[in-house]
Amino acid sequence: MIRMPEPDAALLARRAEIVAALQAIVPGEGVIESERERRAFECDALTAYHQLPMAVVLPENTRQVVEILRYCKANRIKVVPRGAGTSLSGGALPLADGIVLGLGKFKRILDIDVANRCVVVQPGVTNLGITHAVQAHGLYYAPDPSSQIACSIGGNVAENSGGVHCLKYGLTTNNVIGVEFVTMEGDIIRVGGKHFDAGDYDLLGVMVGSEGLLGVVTEVTVRVLPSPPGARALLIGFPSIEGAGECVAAVIGSGIIPGGMEIMDKLAIEAAEAFVHANYPLDAAALLIVELDGCAAEVDHLIAAVESIAMDHGATSCRASQSEEERLLFWAGRKAAFPAVGRISPDYYCMDGTIPRKEIGRVLTRMKEMERHYGLRCANVFHAGDGNLHPLILYDANQPGELQRAEDFGAEILRLCVEVGGVLTGEHGVGVEKRDLMNTMFNETDLNQQQRLKCAFDDESLLNPGKVFPQLCRCAELGRMHVHAGQLRFPDLPRF
Repeated sequence: MIRMPEPDAALLARRAEIVAALQAIVPGEGVIESERERRAFECDALTAYHQLPMAVVLPENTRQVVEILRYCKANRIKVVPRGAGTSLSGGALPLADGIVLGLGKFKRILDIDVANRCVVVQPGVTNLGITHAVQAHGLYYAPDPSSQIACSIGGNVAENSGGVHCLKYGLTTNNVIGVEFVTMEGDIIRVGGKHFDAGDYDLLGVMVGSEGLLGVVTEVTVRVLPSPPGARALLIGFPSIEGAGECVAAVIGSGIIPGGMEIMDKLAIEAAEAFVHANYPLDAAALLIVELDGCAAEVDHLIAAVESIAMDHGATSCRASQSEEERLLFWAGRKAAFPAVGRISPDYYCMDGTIPRKEIGRVLTRMKEMERHYGLRCANVFHAGDGNLHPLILYDANQPGELQRAEDFGAEILRLCVEVGGVLTGEHGVGVEKRDLMNTMFNETDLNQQQRLKCAFDDESLLNPGKVFPQLCRCAELGRMHVHAGQLRFPDLPRF
């Protein structure tokens, strides 16, 4: 089970004083203090773990964020930034002696610059909301996580989210060109902007994917792209998951980069079909969805090429969309796969790891062996083109021991990802879920270097502590802080 830092009893004893100070900064209904109302913030989408925060504060502008962080810094209060709460790795899991800094009120689109093909938004704007704002100009925002109807752009920046189209068009880091963020000291920092490159340290690259450990993002500039003139999708059925994986490698190896490329296994196919009725081939052991975009002639040529490759790799069925409505229906099943699986199991544990494409068949075969070992079913839905796996481990939290077995199953999958040359996460982040597995991928020197960067931004570890790093270190131990006469500046920093 995941452990978090022990709460500071002295801070908890000052809760009324802290709430009053926050209410002075954010008046009205900007501070949530009752136990019932705080329940809405006790977890994110990793619902297996929950913890009531000491308080929740909902600022309306950057000035209030500055004042909140300055107050928390002066009083050594821990802060957990939160967007829409759709994180699947526990990135927004609260602390009992910390506040949740919710950015849901930052939901304005500040500037649509068609000439420069970029949009400036506040972090509470939804991912899909950006596309809706620019589609009248023939533009769209490419990253499209399955939760894009709800997830916020600030959360996308924190976790470096991807989605179906990340193979061709990149993840959040490839589509964000500027951010404004507030440090723990209350300083406002701007990096990047409407230009695409800068000639100094890549602080923008550092901030995207930093999981709320370095600063609180208050403004984001993203690039938007011209909508493709056309797109069609292929539904390709295979008698084995290995065949589908080999086809993926062959398509990419041929030089074709699809707009999207997804695999679903039999359990996921059956769940999605029952939920959406997309006319998926129920006799297939694996389903490959491939989208090709471009002008009509190019799309027709690529469709024929991918069909040929699929048949050469044992495909038992291959159907191309004949209309935009049918293309969207093909994707509806994939986009709804997570809620569809939720209909066939009381609970599921959604994992996230990335492997080399050539290892897809081997890894999925090993996962079938793990199913038998742990006595739990696993549905697979993943971004095949870039090897980003999303195993859904089915369990019942009401059955003693099943949650622990699901977690052990998930940990073994992630260790396997690293073993075959992959990484612990593709787009969900580390959070608390993968925190204790970080040393399977990084050695002590690697982790110390990462924590030195954390210390440069947050030397008291007040921003989202307990996440990402398997051991909480004092900055002094990493050479960041001066030790005088054998005395540490912060001797009571909690350890776990």
